[in-house]
Amino acid sequence: MAEISIIIPARFASTRYPGKPLAILKGASGTERTLLERSVLAARAAAGETAALYVATDDDRIAEEAARIGAAVIMTDPSCRNGTERVAQAVERAKLDSEIIVNFQGDAPLTPPHFVTRLIETMRAEPQTGMATPILRCDAEALANFLADRKAGRVGATTVVSDAHRHALYFSKEVLPFTDGRTVVDGVVPVFHHVGLYAYRPAALSAYTGWEPGPLEALEGLEQLRFLENGHPVRTVEVSAPGAAFWELNNPSDVPLIESYLKRMGTD
Repeated sequence: MAEISIIIPARFASTRYPGKPLAILKGASGTERTLLERSVLAARAAAGETAALYVATDDDRIAEEAARIGAAVIMTDPSCRNGTERVAQAVERAKLDSEIIVNFQGDAPLTPPHFVTRLIETMRAEPQTGMATPILRCDAEALANFLADRKAGRVGATTVVSDAHRHALYFSKEVLPFTDGRTVVDGVVPVFHHVGLYAYRPAALSAYTGWEPGPLEALEGLEQLRFLENGHPVRTVEVSAPGAAFWELNNPSDVPLIESYLKRMGTD
C-alpha cells in the first residue's frame, strides 16, 4: 500500500451549490473542464509517485466523471456529513493502510502542489502530529475578496487564527481577526486564509468519526472544528503562493473569479 493516499471527497448535493463537482470552468485558452477534473489534475500534480489518488463520492454522476478522467473511485454513503467523514469511510471501505491520508478538497482546483508537499513534509518531520492543515497569509486582493463576500452576505472562504506553537485556535467564516476593514495593519495583512486541505494519521481520522458534531461546528459549518471541540490539536502549516492566486469554488459567483485566475496563471 502507498505511504500516502490522497482522497478527493466529492458530493453532488451541496447546499450552496448543488452539482458543484460537475460545474464547468474555462481555462486560459477557453478549454472547458469540470471542477472535479481540475481538482484531480491539481491533486495528481502534487501526488508524486509514492501517493495513491482516489475520488470518494456517493453519487453515480460524479463516479462516472471520475472514471472518464481516469481517477479511481471509492463509493461512500450519502449519510456522510462532511468531507472528513467521507474520507474516513473511504479509508475503511477500501482498507487503505497508508501512514498519511490527505484530504484534497474537490472545490480547490487552484491548490499549488507545494501546499501538499509542505503538509506531508510536516507530518513526516513531526510523528506526534495527528492532523495538519495549511494556512496562507492573505494579500490585499484576497482580503478584499473576503470582505466583499461578507458585505454581500455570502458565506465564502474560511479564516484561521493560530497560537504561538502553530496550533489553530479557531476557524471561522467570518474575517478573523477583526480588522475594521483595513487590509494592512502594522505593515502586514493580519488575516490568514485557511486552505481546505488536511493531512491525517489514521488514528486521528478514526477518532474523528467517534465524535458527534459540536455546537461550533454546527454554527460555522466547518468540519475541522470538531477536532478543536474535542481537544485534538490541529497543526497549522504556513504556506505561500508567490505569483499565484488561490480561491475555492464556494458559490456560483466564484466561477468567473476562478476562471480569471486560471487565465492569469495561463492554466488551461
